[in-house]
Parts: sequence; structure tokens; C-alpha cells
Amino acid sequence: MVLKNYAIIQARLFQYQSTINSTIVMKSQKAFSKILTNVGASLAELREKKGYSTIKEFTRQYDLPEIQYWRIEKGKTNLTLKSLVRILAIHKVSLQDFFCLIAVDEPAN
Repeated sequence: MVLKNYAIIQARLFQYQSTINSTIVMKSQKAFSKILTNVGASLAELREKKGYSTIKEFTRQYDLPEIQYWRIEKGKTNLTLKSLVRILAIHKVSLQDFFCLIAVDEPAN
């Protein structure tokens, strides 16, 4: 009887931990998605400041994959550091300066 109760308690504890972990993952995914959206929006601003009103013009000029670049600007893909550095080099913006720009643009909580 004690072992059975122990097993039930363990099972409920596992369910509770799973629920907490799912909630944490979901919140962190939302936060990560927001970061990707902010990065993409900032890249779109840089593109527009450079005089390119469309993604198509920009990607053709700099030989970038159009669909992938669209996904980056829209925050729909997890871009690599290598891709980000390549795009920032086009704009002559350092990685450090780029993230400072994003930090300044984000509202304080």
C-alpha cells in the first residue's frame, strides 16, 4: 500500500514538473521569438536606411537568398551568427553596435 501511494505521488509530481517545464519552455520560446522579431525589424530598418525599399532589391544587390532573408527580417527563422555578421558587414555596422541599437530601441520593462 505504501509503495502504491509512493508511486502515485511520484507520478503526480512528475506531471506537475512537466507542466512547469512546459510553461517555462513556452515563455522562453515567446521571449526568443520576440528577440528574433526585434533583430529582423532592426535589419529591415538598416536596409531601408540604405535606400532599399524592397527585400528583393537588397538581396539581389548583395547576392543573398531572398526567401531566407525575408524570414530573417520577419523573425521567422533562427539566424546564425555568421549570417548576421555577413548582413551587418553590408551595412558597415559591428555586432556590438547592432545590439546596442536594439537595446536602445526596446522599451524598458
